[in-house]
Amino acid sequence: MITYNAENIAFPKIKRRETTAWIRRVAASYGKRVGEVGYLFCDDEKILEVNREYLQHDYYTDIITFDYCEGDTLNGDLVISLDTVRSNAELFHKPYDEELHRVIIHGVLHLCGLNDKGPGEREQMEAAEDKALRMLNVD
Repeated sequence: MITYNAENIAFPKIKRRETTAWIRRVAASYGKRVGEVGYLFCDDEKILEVNREYLQHDYYTDIITFDYCEGDTLNGDLVISLDTVRSNAELFHKPYDEELHRVIIHGVLHLCGLNDKGPGEREQMEAAEDKALRMLNVD
């Protein structure tokens, strides 16, 4: 089950059913199935609080992924700052909705085993995000 919640911010304009089906398709393309995945959309202050409390990082970010996967079943909590998503959309000259969906699937890709911190990993992650975004409107 995939759940969506918002804290300190208006809920984003996403189509929950379509987004859930898309997340399931992307997970399946990695041989995974979706178990319990929870999204929390929040503001910059909330994500900074989470980053400090759980990761001891003192900076804003667009997404924090907590991975509780078991075998081929994706389980996790994904915290997304809509403030940072909006700032990044402007910075990268991308539509807000595209950037939001990129971040939504970025966390799922982490749960599927992709990383973005090591040499060459960021490019692999971006390619996987692009591929996943192309799957968004395919039913």
